[in-house]
Amino acid sequence: MARLKNNYESEGFYGIGVLYSQDAYNVGTLWRSAYILGASFIFTIDHKYKKQSSDVTKSWSKIPLFHYSSFEDFKNHLPFSTKLIGVELTDQATELKDFAHPQRAVYLLGAENTGIPPEIINECHDLISLPGAFSLNVAVTGSIVAHDRHAKIGGRLPTTGNH
Repeated sequence: MARLKNNYESEGFYGIGVLYSQDAYNVGTLWRSAYILGASFIFTIDHKYKKQSSDVTKSWSKIPLFHYSSFEDFKNHLPFSTKLIGVELTDQATELKDFAHPQRAVYLLGAENTGIPPEIINECHDLISLPGAFSLNVAVTGSIVAHDRHAKIGGRLPTTGNH
């Protein structure tokens, strides 16, 4: 078997999703933002998604949504060699402005009213936080994280269709 002679620079990929989502509307809005800002997929853990009018780009037809019944189910299906990044207001977190995004990442957002439980925070490779003393809307938080990732490391963005 011949070896590859060319080196290929990887753009990496990322996924973003919500643990215990309280509002399907937020998932639809996050799906739209994730698609526009170059995510490879989104996911939900524990609460299923119902199609929402907030997804006007029909993101469901462009990037997949994976649903996991539990955090253990999700963890068992993380892509190979991918960092799990928790997004949470905690003293252990790095501020988003100072965070260097890994090439292969999955960003985990907690529900607005409960956040990410401590036992799941301990499973994350890194933690990041946004400025402020209060939790933002989960779709807004996910959109800010996705924008920050794109601004810092780029990636493939959709080139056709209305946004």
